[in-house]
Amino acid sequence: MSKGHWGGQWGPPKRPGSRETWEFRPGEQAWQGFGRKIFFGMIFFFGFVILLIWVAFQIISAIVSCGWAALAVVVVLWLLAISGLRTLRPVRRLIDAAGRLAEGDYSVRVNPAGTGSSRRVVRSFNAMADRLESADEQRRQLLADVGHELRTPLTVVRGEIEAIVDGVHEPDPEHLQQLLDEVGVMERLLEDLRTLSEAESGALALHVEPTDLATLVSDAVESHRRTAEARAVAISIAADDVGEVLVDPVRIKEVISNLTVNALRAMPDGGALRVTVRRTADDALIRIKDSGVGIHDDELEEVFERFRKGSTSAGSGLGLTISRDLVDAHGGTIDIHSQVGVGTTVEVLIPIRRAK
Repeated sequence: MSKGHWGGQWGPPKRPGSRETWEFRPGEQAWQGFGRKIFFGMIFFFGFVILLIWVAFQIISAIVSCGWAALAVVVVLWLLAISGLRTLRPVRRLIDAAGRLAEGDYSVRVNPAGTGSSRRVVRSFNAMADRLESADEQRRQLLADVGHELRTPLTVVRGEIEAIVDGVHEPDPEHLQQLLDEVGVMERLLEDLRTLSEAESGALALHVEPTDLATLVSDAVESHRRTAEARAVAISIAADDVGEVLVDPVRIKEVISNLTVNALRAMPDGGALRVTVRRTADDALIRIKDSGVGIHDDELEEVFERFRKGSTSAGSGLGLTISRDLVDAHGGTIDIHSQVGVGTTVEVLIPIRRAK
């Protein structure tokens, strides 16, 4: 599952056997926090009413001796009615809006009117509604993006299978390998979504161990050297000996692999990729610099968003999002600097923690 705003979660439904794949469940903390505000607001309101009644009786007692009791009762009741109506009106609107929100209408808002306390409660309600509406939009967009990404490989698989069944293609190793490749694309997408969900929900388990970071980075980059050589891309690696660092080697290798693949995809044939590992104070700095097409400034602000892909990218658009979450889980940071026509530099900063 993945966390939404106000402690909510995206994930499978609670009902066993349900055919729905995703649902949004607002977190208990969100509803409890909002409930506490309504509870204390109502205590304040009823306390205020009781105080007015007590004051009214005191006034009536004082005026009775003057023979104006009837007039005093009318005036006090009129004042109580006006005050009660002014206080209860926004409470009724808030209750109606809460009912609509519970039914799934995340566009509902309440006009902040009434006393200072009721205004604060209404503003809190509107803020919660804003976040729930934003989370619902993200859920819809995520489902649309996943459907789009799965449609392409499924179309290829179906076309190849139909061609084999109709006798257009023979079920030879070449065509079967193409089917296997498309299945691999779908498998990687689902694995990426699972990793992303675990990272954003805080359920991602890191299996840290003392790891030679320089060797780990070199091995991750070297695994793509054959792909680079096929496109005449020169790879150079310069790694300082930063010693053994407590990291999850599988996850950090995944980060470096994602960044290397992105760099190779962004470069024309005959480009250059330079990878360095340096120690800076208490951190290890991993820098991956390519001579690719670069990224425009307006696109640079959105590169870590889900399914954001450049015009030359053939991936799912989840690699950078996952890399950022994995680095965050290690307490590090990841930054991207780019210049159109010159290339892109990605800097990953990992805190150096030693085994005790």
